[in-house]
Amino acid sequence: MACFGLVLHQERPEAVVLAVDATRRLEADGHQVRLLRTDAVSAGLNGHGVDEADFVTGLDVAVSLGGDGSMLRAVHLVAAANVPVIGVNLGQLGYLTEVEPGGIWEALDQFLRGDYLLESRMLLAVTVLGQEIGEQVLPLLALNESVLEKTPLGHTVRLDVSIDGQVFTPYAADGLIVATPTGSTAYNLSARGPIVAPTHRAMVLTPVSPHMLFDRSLVLEPETTLRITVNGHRPARLAVDGRTIAELRAGEGIECTASPHSAQLVTFGPRDFHRILKAKFGLSDR
Repeated sequence: MACFGLVLHQERPEAVVLAVDATRRLEADGHQVRLLRTDAVSAGLNGHGVDEADFVTGLDVAVSLGGDGSMLRAVHLVAAANVPVIGVNLGQLGYLTEVEPGGIWEALDQFLRGDYLLESRMLLAVTVLGQEIGEQVLPLLALNESVLEKTPLGHTVRLDVSIDGQVFTPYAADGLIVATPTGSTAYNLSARGPIVAPTHRAMVLTPVSPHMLFDRSLVLEPETTLRITVNGHRPARLAVDGRTIAELRAGEGIECTASPHSAQLVTFGPRDFHRILKAKFGLSDR
């Protein structure tokens, strides 16, 4: 018997319904089901709620019920324990989710039969320098990106960049994105950064609205140690995979490199990234 962890988008009624149905069916077949306490309360499954620290213990697979945001949340919960994640798409066409709602039962059956593949995705390890950030465990893991950017009401920020201990250049910009290949189609794409095949291993440094002549992205080796430091009197806000972590001031910053952990995404056949790109952008065959 297997232990399933459900991670749901609490504001999507269809995710709640599917979580309740999945819990009932899986338990009827003798499997164990758990949710985070907040998710369990939202779904009326209070008896299945556990603390975040206990979520991965003995877990065989996490099942994300939502969109790409729910997948990010699931990966953050389980990646350090190398637990695989199945993504059930309850949003629009997602880059990360693999299964449509109508295919969830076949997908779970296939997983239980061992009829699946694991797609390994690089994670960033992000360490905050010069500031304590409360209960957060360092390094932070990012599947998409780490961003240092101006505060909501602020002007451009000055961010000094060094690569493998060597000074590269100061940036005057609205922000800097450090993206993984998976995250190259997220904020990095909006900032006109390059699209990188998601199973590749690299770090992409992309400036956001730079106020300087050099406005190109850099594609760096994953083993690179990239350090970004706030310079000047204007603070910068740090966000990791869309979650605001801290406001950093002069002399504070972040260090990014590839994490020794990877996100393990469950697939049921080769994943056609190019088809997803074509669908997202409405590209024609000719």
